[in-house]
Order: sequence, then C-alpha cells, then structure tokens
Amino acid sequence: MKARVHIMLKNGVLDPQGEAIRHALGTLGFEGVEGVRQGKVIDIELAATDAAAAEAEVGKMCEALLANTVIESYSVEIL
Repeated sequence: MKARVHIMLKNGVLDPQGEAIRHALGTLGFEGVEGVRQGKVIDIELAATDAAAAEAEVGKMCEALLANTVIESYSVEIL
C-alpha cells in the first residue's frame, strides 16, 4: 500500500522560498502571479493492508517526524 503526504506551511507563516519562486516567475515574464506557497510531498510504501490503519499510522509519522506541526499542516492520501 502506498501513502502520499502533502505538507505545507500554515496560513500566516512566512514562506521565503515561495516568495523567491514568485519573484523568479515574474522575472521570467509570468505576470499576474500574486503569491506562491511551496511545500513538500512524501511518498511512503507500507506493508499494511487496511487503509484506515495505514492512514492512522502515517498520521502518527507526521506528528512524530515528517511535519513540524507548529508551523506546518499536512494531509495524508492512501493510494
């Protein structure tokens, strides 16, 4: 079973990398980009066969290591 975790900075947290991307897009001629937020995607291969149990386990992984829950939010998708 495969899980995909999407991690993004929470609203209100400054995103300097997203701002750098927005600026670079403008210099490349892409007008009208008013904001960019960047994040990360983590794919995890699991031995689990139960989707609900796998999602709960990956949630624990996010809370323990994968996401800094003070400034980041995450979502888990079982594929």
